[in-house]
Amino acid sequence: MRDPPVSTFNHLDALESEAIHIFRETTAELERPVLLFSGGKDSVVMLHLAAKAFWPGPIPFPVMHVDTGHNFPEVIDFRDRTVERLGLRLVVKSVQDYIDDGRLTERRDGTRNPLQTMPLLDGIAENRFDAVYGGGRRDEEKARAKERIVSLRDEFGQWDPRNQRPELWNLYNARHRPGEHVRVFPLSNWTELDVWRYIEREQIELPSLYYAHEREVFARDGMWLAVGPVSQPREEEQVITKQVRYRTVGDMSCTGAVESDATDVSDVVVEVAATTLTERGATRADDRISEAAMEDRKKEGYF
Repeated sequence: MRDPPVSTFNHLDALESEAIHIFRETTAELERPVLLFSGGKDSVVMLHLAAKAFWPGPIPFPVMHVDTGHNFPEVIDFRDRTVERLGLRLVVKSVQDYIDDGRLTERRDGTRNPLQTMPLLDGIAENRFDAVYGGGRRDEEKARAKERIVSLRDEFGQWDPRNQRPELWNLYNARHRPGEHVRVFPLSNWTELDVWRYIEREQIELPSLYYAHEREVFARDGMWLAVGPVSQPREEEQVITKQVRYRTVGDMSCTGAVESDATDVSDVVVEVAATTLTERGATRADDRISEAAMEDRKKEGYF
């Protein structure tokens, strides 16, 4: 009698299969989807999965980035090269444009992440997008843990965490009324470690600042902030050079680096496996404004 075949379908295969299924099912059901693409690792993995989902055809929707004007230059360069390589249409909404014409006011603390909501909602409305693919994961932050994989936004782009649709098995409900839209999160069930193991397995290129490098930084609120045109030290803050890397790459003025010796993806996998802090809890100042900072922003329409 022959031995039963040994299954080679592993944890990453299951996550990849689920994400591809979500892309295919929701894209078939909706008319004008868009994928949020900033050049950060989660959106890069999302784009990789979308390319697999529709191969050998092209990715059948555009990508959109809400540019705060405080992004890392390495990430913007990577974003543009990736969009050109894949032949995608890139929609950019600029926070700086809104500040220049008075629709938004610069915050006293100088951070711009909380200012992204209005440009994001305008971009969705102007292009009549009815679905927005985002790279949010449940392990990132407690408000994101409350999201369904397909999550309804009302006619004002707002989210009600107490009024969400049940999701049974792999049945997703993307129905909505005119003016409403849905946010779709194919990476909901992934962890930061899953993302990095997948990047390692698929040999996915990322912006260089995800790996350890020397940078001038200063300490503030328990984080190492980079010295740059939009993040300058105060009089009492000392600038030093450290070997650091970034776990997430948002607004420079509120995204902290972590000390690290991880110069390649295998080193990062080992580092992430050992950490006990989430990436947003460790490196995002805008999530520390209040206990419910992320949930409050999401209710208004944030990512």
